[in-house]
Amino acid sequence: MITSKRIILYVIGLLAAALLLLAAYTWVMLHVSYSDGERAGYLQKFSSRGWVCKTWEGEILLTSMPGAIPEKFEFSVRDESVARDLTNATGKRVILTYAQHKGVPSQCFGETEYYITKVAVQP
Repeated sequence: MITSKRIILYVIGLLAAALLLLAAYTWVMLHVSYSDGERAGYLQKFSSRGWVCKTWEGEILLTSMPGAIPEKFEFSVRDESVARDLTNATGKRVILTYAQHKGVPSQCFGETEYYITKVAVQP
């Protein structure tokens, strides 16, 4: 006969296993990138946003050729030193090195799937 104590332990075990799977999935999504690359443009906006989870979010304007309508590239930053570099580069032309992480389960890590890993300011 199954006792109520055994059912409670079974439910607690299932919840612990589900939390462990979610934590492992989140870790994998944040540490294995789908793609890597660089984008160059003018840093238009960069700020710390969020009510509970503060994240650094920004956008650059990409220009392919003179006279063309610029395209926006929105990104997130997790590293404080990269955030400091970007804060100092507002309004300047920058080259951003990014890693794309698809499937991150929460916006507490960033509102976009593009995470900036390095910044180079163009003269």
